[in-house]
Amino acid sequence: MQSEWDLKWMNYALQLADKAEQLGEIPVGAVLVDEQGNILGEGWNLSISQNDPTAHAEIVALRQAGQRLQNYRLLNTTLYVTLEPCTMCAGAILHSRIKRLVFGASDYKTGAVGSRFHFFDEYKMNHYLEITGGVLQQQCSEKLSHFFQKRREQKKIEKRNKAEIDLVENKKGE
Repeated sequence: MQSEWDLKWMNYALQLADKAEQLGEIPVGAVLVDEQGNILGEGWNLSISQNDPTAHAEIVALRQAGQRLQNYRLLNTTLYVTLEPCTMCAGAILHSRIKRLVFGASDYKTGAVGSRFHFFDEYKMNHYLEITGGVLQQQCSEKLSHFFQKRREQKKIEKRNKAEIDLVENKKGE
């Protein structure tokens, strides 16, 4: 069941995902809050614009929170993210010791919280966290689907334009 609290923060994470999309990034947003509802860190994908493969929304939010709290352990916090974390982000989540992870859309290609891999199911892990998936799943999934649909359309247009330019240049050379 989705609580009002979860819906509020996932909606906020969706707003952060919009910031990523405005930059041409994959629209994923993340926000880390404490038990009182204070935002400790927030982020959106920045991997493309920063040329940084680790600049996923979750990592950006966790780094910001660590700096704010002056501690790498982010105890008694909840991370809301619009897309199921990958293995890199799952590792950072584990080491940060957050209390709870809430995500929206499943990621069947690289998801590490049950869709593709089961990172936190490993019995040897030294930290347990509560996981809730599927919060605002439809909205999160649609945001990603629309983004990739637009990207595919743009690539087709670019390919068509390049072919037309090549054709014109070839005719000039004849």
